[in-house]
Amino acid sequence: MKIDRMKQLIALAIIYFCRCLPIKKNKLFMFSYYGSNYGCNPKYITEYLVTHYPKGRFDVVWAFNDPNSKHLPTPIRKVKTMSFRYFYELCTAKVVITNYRTTELFVKRKNQYYIQTWHSSLRLKQIEKDAEDVLPDSYVQMARKDSMKCDLLLSGCKYSTNIFKRSFWFDGEIFEQGIPRNDMLIQHKSDDMGEIKRKLNIPKDKKILLYAPTFRKHNNLEVYDLDWTQLLNRLKNKFGSEWVILVKLHPHLISKSSQLINGNQHVKDVTSYEDIQELLFTADVLISDYSSLMFDFSITKRPCFLYVPDIHEYTKQDRKLYFDITDLPFISATSNSDLFDKIGNFHNRNYQDNLAKFLNRVGSYEEGRASEHLLKRIEAVCFNDKRSEMYEAV
Repeated sequence: MKIDRMKQLIALAIIYFCRCLPIKKNKLFMFSYYGSNYGCNPKYITEYLVTHYPKGRFDVVWAFNDPNSKHLPTPIRKVKTMSFRYFYELCTAKVVITNYRTTELFVKRKNQYYIQTWHSSLRLKQIEKDAEDVLPDSYVQMARKDSMKCDLLLSGCKYSTNIFKRSFWFDGEIFEQGIPRNDMLIQHKSDDMGEIKRKLNIPKDKKILLYAPTFRKHNNLEVYDLDWTQLLNRLKNKFGSEWVILVKLHPHLISKSSQLINGNQHVKDVTSYEDIQELLFTADVLISDYSSLMFDFSITKRPCFLYVPDIHEYTKQDRKLYFDITDLPFISATSNSDLFDKIGNFHNRNYQDNLAKFLNRVGSYEEGRASEHLLKRIEAVCFNDKRSEMYEAV
């Protein structure tokens, strides 16, 4: 995130002033993907807090680039990023929670507590120090500085913990209790699924295929060349019922995503839909490629296929992988015909066996209680001295 030098100097002056104000001990400051959405782990921490804690126990502030476009539970306050109020709330919050790297404009105070939730329980693509040779130098420097501010880093499995210890430039505490955004995939409710389908304008009796690939370096669409008509036919023949395909491309491709639909009435572009977890929750089948979504979806135990026609080019030109694609429990295909054959020959029992072995091998921590465990830690951070006042000094 590049910031104009003059704006940066003004922001630093505001920060200097706000850092002289007392920290409010029950204030939590949250943002997701640099203020672009209300989603991911910070959202599910917030939703749990609103449901399970009395009003007033915490003062929760969310930062958004466009606050007026976001609808949050009533006790939650909103603030516009880079405004004076934004810096005031950030500088006077006891706990700061993000799912991405912070910039130099988060100048952490001595008594603040910074929780880095990251944004996946496990990943296929190499990250941070492991991918340092392909990441921009500016990002690497920002990531290093962010890790120095961090007090707590969340992990979804033992394998992720080992990645973080090696690659995150972080030697602090790793909280091995699962990922808050995955709680809903375990503690699922049929009423929630019906409500999400209603928002998507999909009949309750329709089955859903979610196609959610990651981006490529040059943001081209050629690699997403699925034959929608043949795919719909194969799904119906194999699993029965009528199907709808939801296409969720990476946010980098939001301006191009509608080009993939080609007017097919059974295919919907949901790239602008903020909460990917809700889409995973409602999907009966997932097709992805190198995205970490496959690991979140594995919690549902539903079929997942990987469409990777560019596997050799991707691993040479974009990112190296933590796993050989053939060692994953998900069924991979390198062409449309290959994919259709593998859908037709899908054996659920074999898939479930392979999935269970994989989750055991990576040491999953996901039990559907990540938000509960994390809020208990946050309570301890905020209210460790019950006799203390609501505000604490600089």
